[in-house]
Amino acid sequence: MKEGAAMQTVIVRTGNEEYALPVESVISIEKLGYVTPIPHLPDYLLGLMRFRGELVPILDMSQIFYRRATPRDAESHVVVVKTDQLEIGLLVLDAREILELPEDRLTSAALKAYSKTPYFITVANLDHRVVTVIDPMIMANSLQGMDEISRYMKEQHQSN
Repeated sequence: MKEGAAMQTVIVRTGNEEYALPVESVISIEKLGYVTPIPHLPDYLLGLMRFRGELVPILDMSQIFYRRATPRDAESHVVVVKTDQLEIGLLVLDAREILELPEDRLTSAALKAYSKTPYFITVANLDHRVVTVIDPMIMANSLQGMDEISRYMKEQHQSN
């Protein structure tokens, strides 16, 4: 990020907290559609959802962060993001705000010391809220089982 620049983000809500995803990693925000469950997957992986003709794995952000499922209802959203290996869908309670985070409001000192959440890359300390910024590529690469899921998705894509 350039000196004095701001980070463009999409604000999502999971649990009672707000998180930010860099806008350049977001492909689309969709209403939650039908998710085809697949047996023996990690708890955070709900299954596959069809998105623009392709199958996309759906990850439950609340399950990843808090070990409890996101309620699935008419308000649930899936934020489709790109990673270096594949596109993934992140199930969240809400995703509707684009927010510019000023560089002088971002800090990452406390986050770097905690190795279990390497995908929390910075925190925005704003006037009336604190928002943690997530790198979806680091998150996808750090979750147990994502390598197998990525291989499975590539095999599925090649066989079609």
